[in-house]
Amino acid sequence: MHPLTTAALRDGLARALSHANASTDALSTDQFSAGWDDRPDWAIGPFAKDEDLTFRPEGQWPDPTGIGWTSASIFNPSLIEHDGVLHLFYRASPRKESLESRIGSAVYTPRHGWADGENPVIYPTLDNELLGVEDPKVYSADGRYYLFYNGIWPLAGTSEAEAYPSPGWPLGEVGCDINLAVSDDLVHWEKRGRIVPHEVSHLWAKGAVIPTDGTGEAVKIGGEYLMFLSEGCDGRAVVGRSKDMEHWTFAEQPYLDVSTLGSLHEVACAVAADGKLVLDFFYGDHDGEFAAAQALYSLEEPFTQIALHRGGSLAWGGLIRYRGRWAFAQGWDAPAGQRELYVYRSEN
Repeated sequence: MHPLTTAALRDGLARALSHANASTDALSTDQFSAGWDDRPDWAIGPFAKDEDLTFRPEGQWPDPTGIGWTSASIFNPSLIEHDGVLHLFYRASPRKESLESRIGSAVYTPRHGWADGENPVIYPTLDNELLGVEDPKVYSADGRYYLFYNGIWPLAGTSEAEAYPSPGWPLGEVGCDINLAVSDDLVHWEKRGRIVPHEVSHLWAKGAVIPTDGTGEAVKIGGEYLMFLSEGCDGRAVVGRSKDMEHWTFAEQPYLDVSTLGSLHEVACAVAADGKLVLDFFYGDHDGEFAAAQALYSLEEPFTQIALHRGGSLAWGGLIRYRGRWAFAQGWDAPAGQRELYVYRSEN
């Protein structure tokens, strides 16, 4: 793995500033989260934007890495509520969906609105974060908070690229690790590093999807926390198990068949409530178009798929119940060059 140096960070920023991708630049939350016909009662949604909860950060953060980093786009956030305060953790990038991201925070109260935090809360300090930190997923469990995020790093010329081939999930120029940070107050975070071994990930594991009860509290299923991995791992479906949210074991475990709809890209989030488990996921339909859907399971058999339904949220940071309705945030629909996050809420 290449060492994290100021020069390497500066080179990465220069590349990120030239990033453009027509398919991701055109992403819109409404294409996934608006209404759909014949929605079963177990499905979560549809969703509509709540204009009163729009978040717009002011100014640029100080740059701890000293390379002049700034952001032009914020997206893929996670929400959690504590003592009446809504806490937001979000990915900030030099360009929309570019590398070299950082993770920031903000808080919301009905009386004062949004206030940006002391940012960045997570920025590259580890070798496997050389090309950025991305897509926070924050959970609570037994009074502590756990922030899982993607660490991105260059593959070219590394010993890892030779040691962990991935024919089942062909890799490009970068590797992706799931890293963890922990906190007792949602403000001060301590990094724990990579949690999915390269023997399991084969240098790409993305999206630590852990079922929650709708408050952001992780739910034990069968006496353990479960983590659904859906990208990488040499093309295998893998599930992690943990007693404490920090120490995980992983094994191959098929759990989702979307062949009737198309092909799976990534599971976004999971909700466990009322004896049911609902996975919300991103897929490509048979025409190659991006789409979202949800899958139903019983908590007693969390890997046995009961039903599928088109339409979802793609709430990468999870769904929570806020003011009596399901909610999530996303920034895909912000006008070009504007940093905005919109909160979407369900009908009920």
